[in-house]
Amino acid sequence: MQRTCNTTCPYCGVGCGVSAELGETQVIRVVGDKEHPANYGRLCVKGTALAETLGEEGRLLYPELNGQRLDWDSALATLTQRLRDTRDTHGPGAVAFYLSGQLLTEDYYVANKLMKGFLGSANVDTNSRLCMSSAVAAHKRAFGEDVVPCSYNDVEECELLVMVGSNAAWTHPVVYQRVEAARKAGRHKRIVVIDPRRTASCDGADLHLQLRPGSDAFLFGGLLQYLADKGALDQAYIEQHTEGFSEALAACARIGIGEVAAATGLRPADIEQFYRWFTQYERSVTMFSQGVKQSATGTDKCNAIINCHLATGRIGKPGAGPFSITGQPNAMGGREVGGLANQLAAHMDFAPQDVDRVQRFWGATDMAGAPGLKAVELFEAAERGEIKFLWIMATNPAVSLPDSAMVRRALQRCDFVVVSDCTAQTDTAEFADLLLPAAPWGEKEGTVTNSERVMSRQRQLVEPLGEAKPDWWMVTEVAQRLGFEAEFAYRNAADIFREHAALSGFENRGERAFDISALAGISDTDYADMAPLRWPLPAGGGRPEPFADGRFSTPSGRARLVAVTPELPVAEGLLVNTGRLRDQWHTMTRTGRVPRLSQHRDFFSIAVNPEDAANAGFADGDLVQLENEQGRVIGIATLDPGIAPGQSFVPIHWSGQFAGEARASGLIPAVTDPHSGQPQSKFAGARMLPVNAASWGLLFSRRQYHPGDLGYWSRIAVAGGYLTLLADGASPAAIYAALQPQLSAATVDIATYEDAARGDYRELGHRDGRIEYALFLHGQRECLPERSWMSALGGEQLAGGEVHNYLAGFSPDAESTGRLVCSCWEVGEAQICRAIAAGAQSLEALGKELRCGTQCGSCVPELRDLLARETAEHAA
Repeated sequence: MQRTCNTTCPYCGVGCGVSAELGETQVIRVVGDKEHPANYGRLCVKGTALAETLGEEGRLLYPELNGQRLDWDSALATLTQRLRDTRDTHGPGAVAFYLSGQLLTEDYYVANKLMKGFLGSANVDTNSRLCMSSAVAAHKRAFGEDVVPCSYNDVEECELLVMVGSNAAWTHPVVYQRVEAARKAGRHKRIVVIDPRRTASCDGADLHLQLRPGSDAFLFGGLLQYLADKGALDQAYIEQHTEGFSEALAACARIGIGEVAAATGLRPADIEQFYRWFTQYERSVTMFSQGVKQSATGTDKCNAIINCHLATGRIGKPGAGPFSITGQPNAMGGREVGGLANQLAAHMDFAPQDVDRVQRFWGATDMAGAPGLKAVELFEAAERGEIKFLWIMATNPAVSLPDSAMVRRALQRCDFVVVSDCTAQTDTAEFADLLLPAAPWGEKEGTVTNSERVMSRQRQLVEPLGEAKPDWWMVTEVAQRLGFEAEFAYRNAADIFREHAALSGFENRGERAFDISALAGISDTDYADMAPLRWPLPAGGGRPEPFADGRFSTPSGRARLVAVTPELPVAEGLLVNTGRLRDQWHTMTRTGRVPRLSQHRDFFSIAVNPEDAANAGFADGDLVQLENEQGRVIGIATLDPGIAPGQSFVPIHWSGQFAGEARASGLIPAVTDPHSGQPQSKFAGARMLPVNAASWGLLFSRRQYHPGDLGYWSRIAVAGGYLTLLADGASPAAIYAALQPQLSAATVDIATYEDAARGDYRELGHRDGRIEYALFLHGQRECLPERSWMSALGGEQLAGGEVHNYLAGFSPDAESTGRLVCSCWEVGEAQICRAIAAGAQSLEALGKELRCGTQCGSCVPELRDLLARETAEHAA
């Protein structure tokens, strides 16, 4: 019997509500929750594919110690003993936890409580340090508390939307859909995108400011000076509700439009146009994301943005404010419970009165009295041998942290590494002494908080696979074994939530905006049924707006403008920018298993400007290398005129599970912001070189094969198996000789074709009418089969005489779909071009004909580009 359960998407910080249709033992499909305030039924392609991420493939199902399965009791006994021994021998500072924005609030809470309240150390940090901690530091400097003063309604209601360092069309697609809808409804007068790359988000913008990487603080410092020069400041608001204005303005005194142009590389006319619009439109929202925050000066950049809103009084009002949009589904929840090493729970810090308050509330026996090591510091300490015990939960730091070579050395040196994860094989799990199977999305209960402060329930949809357990349960079991049974007597996630809510109101007389203590007495039943709630909780109904009364969480009750002295980062060589792709998430441990999420941007590539490619002597699709003192990556060159000359773009998702030398973090030095500790993950210098490729290959296989030490390989999931692109400097004959024994080890019938003179080698392994693998090698990549044809081999059924036909590398009666453009409906570029040629000359017509662009909308910018290109070609 089918039923429906509402829960929350586990991907980006939008926090979309989803409705899962459930069978007896499985999730049948997922659609958007029409009642959830984040998305009102909208859902991106990653969200709609959630049901496809569940199942046993790749899952960690049982505890393992040094590769050997053991029961939970033995695993927890081992963990507890190693933790106790390390702390007793080396002190609390030798123990550390590293958490994740993928955890639920209840998981976060108990981990922080154990470490900071009962182990005597604050060495517990989170991968959220990598995505939003500069915004946290900026909020605290400006507002006295980490409060995001905006909602998605503000994004819809504003007249001017400024998107800074945000490709929301790809990274927060449902918010971008709301932007597009507001624009069509006539609410948005102007949209400005500020980004070193021309991205899909620029498609609907009135102005794209393609500034020099790292120069944002010059642009917003210049804006503050321009507002002062034009008499556009809200003097009454400044005088009544702020402090530090004179110092902040003095720091910008010499930043005129000419200076901004010199620092940013922008045209003075474009700068002035942006400044005029900001002056003109009272309802202005500046939505900023990783492009601003992942910087050595990220906190100052965030404050430079906030300064402009405070100086104009554009905060705490509908359609106005500085809006830091987070990257992870529960980065906000982690902040609420003190998930960062420099925080305590419930928006408290390590001030003596806060330490005392939390200690009394928890009944803590060994309370940390000072901040612990932030993410990069923590792993640097492990590399030095100072961290002896490290528990990593729900994250993959061997790929995501900068200077990945250092992180790997740290993991190798640490005496005892525990990894609790739902995935059996990750780059980080390779270093684990103890692996613990964690229950992922759909198998556990808890809450998350999204970018607009909406708390939503994540609900268990199916029984956990194998012996997987929630992270809060693991931590609670360890705490009880350490002797803290009474303090960690949690029966379920609701128990933890009640305590979390109670702490938020404990001795809180309005000093802290975060107060959900009205929920401290929530029953198990009401917790199970809890609808989405935005804090601060409205006392008498209506829409809660932080700072609407002009009072802030500082001792004076006034907001602080921060004096920012802009700085430009410096690097030699080609500048390296990093970021996300449309259909992937983090290190692909979940999305990398879904075939339709791997087709839009398939194999690992490096995007560069065509001018730089011509100067370096390579073409689109050639093999190239980026290298610096940190490391190197090798990828397929993608020529993108939207990238400025002298720059490159490397996606962050690839790990050793999906490609050879493809970890973007391997190029990024471990430089951090001095205020927030957030790494400068989007800026490095590198040398770009063409790589000789004498051989190219495509391999379809039912199971994963390791290509060994080839110069390049990259693998994606396809229907029924995997597709791997291969390239190397050795001859096709040598590559074939290296791969063939591994392929033919399976019990299969083999069909081959070989033309040694042309370097053409083909082999197909089949069994019981099914293709087990198909390998095509050639000296010229143009001679390989179409990727879309190779991707479909997993669904082919063979008849006796057909086997050798497949060695031709194509099906005569098959019509190519081309590169995937619309992942929701699996519509390819070739299909779209044929429809345009047949008369579908608009987005609406394409949607009616093929359905592309009608679901999540992420492909709409590409559809517009294809319409423009094809229409121009036909006109010519």
